[in-house]
Amino acid sequence: MNKTDALIIGAGPTGLFTAHQLNLIGLNCEVVDNLDKIGGQCIELYPDKPIYDIPAVPECTGEELTNNLLNQLKPFDIKFHLNQRVEEVKRDNENWIVKTNSGTTFLTPNVIIAGGVGSFEPRKFSPKECEKFENKSLFYSVKDKKIFEGKTVSIFGGGDSALDWAVELSKKSKVNLIHRRDEFRGAEATVSKMHAQVKEGKINLFTKYQMTSVKGNGQLESIDIKNDEDEIKNIKTDYALGFFGLIMQLGPIANWGLNIDKKTIEVDTEKFETNQKGIYAVGDICNYPGKLKLILSGFHEGALAARACFKLARPNEKYRFEFTTTSTNLLKRLGKKE
Repeated sequence: MNKTDALIIGAGPTGLFTAHQLNLIGLNCEVVDNLDKIGGQCIELYPDKPIYDIPAVPECTGEELTNNLLNQLKPFDIKFHLNQRVEEVKRDNENWIVKTNSGTTFLTPNVIIAGGVGSFEPRKFSPKECEKFENKSLFYSVKDKKIFEGKTVSIFGGGDSALDWAVELSKKSKVNLIHRRDEFRGAEATVSKMHAQVKEGKINLFTKYQMTSVKGNGQLESIDIKNDEDEIKNIKTDYALGFFGLIMQLGPIANWGLNIDKKTIEVDTEKFETNQKGIYAVGDICNYPGKLKLILSGFHEGALAARACFKLARPNEKYRFEFTTTSTNLLKRLGKKE
């Protein structure tokens, strides 16, 4: 069981800054996220799009903001548990026992929900039989591209992820790219690269087609795709990748006894605590009078929630506010010389 002063659910910008604030005041924390990478909405929804409302940063992309926040965390040893979703939260005296769908268990007096608008989950293929191939030969993200080398990979989707991986994997694999439309949503440069690979015969392109069924015995062997004229093609394939975007769902949070209204969690504005002692909500998922869904608002909420955690994590100590410009304790935690 992992014991920690605070557990943060969500590795987006608000969760990352909250982790910084916890460690700055001497509390340790661990972070769980349902995605397979750090950055939340910034990385999944707009990694290349400019953000203009971060204080003192005239313009940055979602990826740049994430990287800057991770650089800010470098002085601290923070453990991330990615590709895991919190399934269960239950009270144990003055602590919470938190369990994920991967079996990881935490014991902590403080749980900070920084899950944006809920947990992100990939949109999946329609055929029900796809489920038996998931995480074996059918995937919705790529964790190790080496497994596809020398194999036939069928990629579904028309956005940046589908196009990027089609171009990348075509270097060492036979790639089929299937999209339900003629037009692609990806960046022009990536679309051009993909069409160049098609002309060279490195990518087989099927537009106006969708998957109708999958076949195989334990391992995927082929897929059926159908176009708008009901023409069906059977394609031999070793792997299938689906990139249809993400669904944002509240998930198991709905069953934790929290004061939820319209998929947001009501909090106070002193500690950003929910109606459950020791459980806080910050970022887009929390709600209170005057709430603004801005990243900078999430930073403010995370800073106050972090300091509220001190009382439960260190009940025999008194929290004393300090400035990083003058406090030798804070400078030491940041690895700075006095």
